[in-house]
Amino acid sequence: MHSTYLAAMKTFSPVLIVLGVVLCVSATLQLFPALVGLAFETGNHSAFFKSAATGFLAGTICVAIGHFTRTPHLQPRQMFLITATAWIVVPLFGALPFLLLPQGFSMADAVFESVSGMTTTGATVLFGLDNMGQDILLWRSLLHWFGGIGIIGMAIAVLPFLSVGGMKLFRTESSDWSDKSLPRTQQLLKQMVLVYVALTVLCALLFWVFGMDTLNAINHAMATISTGGFSTSDSSFGQFESPVLHWICIAFMILGASPFALFLRAVKHRTLAPLRDRQLLGMLAIMGGLSSALAIVVWQLGDSSVLDSVTLATFNLVSVMTTTGYASADYSQWGNFAIVIFFFATFVGGCSGSTSGGVKIFRLQLCMTLIREQVARAIHPRAALPRAYNGVIVSDEIVTSLVAFLFMMVICLAVMTLLLSLTGLDLVTSLTGSATALANVGPGLGPIIGPAGNFSSLSDMAKWVLCGGMIMGRLEFLTIIVLFSPAFWRR
Repeated sequence: MHSTYLAAMKTFSPVLIVLGVVLCVSATLQLFPALVGLAFETGNHSAFFKSAATGFLAGTICVAIGHFTRTPHLQPRQMFLITATAWIVVPLFGALPFLLLPQGFSMADAVFESVSGMTTTGATVLFGLDNMGQDILLWRSLLHWFGGIGIIGMAIAVLPFLSVGGMKLFRTESSDWSDKSLPRTQQLLKQMVLVYVALTVLCALLFWVFGMDTLNAINHAMATISTGGFSTSDSSFGQFESPVLHWICIAFMILGASPFALFLRAVKHRTLAPLRDRQLLGMLAIMGGLSSALAIVVWQLGDSSVLDSVTLATFNLVSVMTTTGYASADYSQWGNFAIVIFFFATFVGGCSGSTSGGVKIFRLQLCMTLIREQVARAIHPRAALPRAYNGVIVSDEIVTSLVAFLFMMVICLAVMTLLLSLTGLDLVTSLTGSATALANVGPGLGPIIGPAGNFSSLSDMAKWVLCGGMIMGRLEFLTIIVLFSPAFWRR
């Protein structure tokens, strides 16, 4: 019995250490809305202070227990456990402020808002945001910002203990695999955090200079760079009339959906050559083509000028495709052609190694490469056809991973749609709700969860299903699914 206990503790010790550190970081972030609550006399500061104290206590206990039986090397089982546990437990602690607020959020609503924030989905159950306390709005944005860089990515950056096997751990929540020219994992993650912070500060400054007040600029900068999409108004980004603010937001949504490693390479080598990355150019090409088609649709409606049509179309398309989820108009009123474009854009996503969700551009490009390869083999069966992406050889392992990812996404989409339909939701709401959760986008389609609605009217069961979908999508399925395999738990 004693040996079994020690074996279990050795397995879970790194899980507890990482979880404890991340809980302490999360608790520290809760002090900022607590101070804002005191400054604005919202009456909510007590909830944030109590939640922060709870998080610190839980985090300290986890680190203390895990430290006694820590192991020098991470096993694959431990990597999956760390990632899955962090992404399930930390959002639960992130929901504590909502539960402790005087407004009295239900458990389902509090957890949904926290999970949606940390997974940078941006779906919300809150309404009346225009009159909501600045501390609550700030906490929602901080959830985005904390989740955007990735809980495990943050842990690797601050824990030297995880430097061994760190990249393997990072890849349990990230699909980035193609860049081999960057420094070691811990140094890489620290530099990416610095880039993340720098882009957030720059975005906030530009928002502030061009008309936003200070808190709006900070909130929207964090939600934009994290491609999260929580806004401070029920009308989302439509509350701002300035086209300049919309184009600034477009630019930073694109930056948030771009591979952060490219920025590091550009700075390291002092050249813009990394920005000619195939994945980045592919994303920009798709955005340009779909935005142009939508701009024509909006202009033909006759309610907007050419410039306004381009701004509206580009902003909303980029927002959905980067999985940010802002809305500046109810694009469900633009006709069936526009609705179909937005539905498929939901799945596209941004680049690998960014804060965005979705299928990711590199997977779509790999699919096209494989299709061309199959066509060529049909014509020349014995030809030796090289398979490369961005100058990196694409192994059979990567192809298998691609096929498995797409298959798991389709299966999860079908299962979630069926589960949501069992709660009484119509097909459009069930299908697009599942899609937006798995792709971490935010708004769905239809009158209930479309860009003009939110998720507040859904049943608690539907919200729990969507919470599971958001975490599954954020971790790209395998990290969660592998935990249900009996072989995973065998010694």
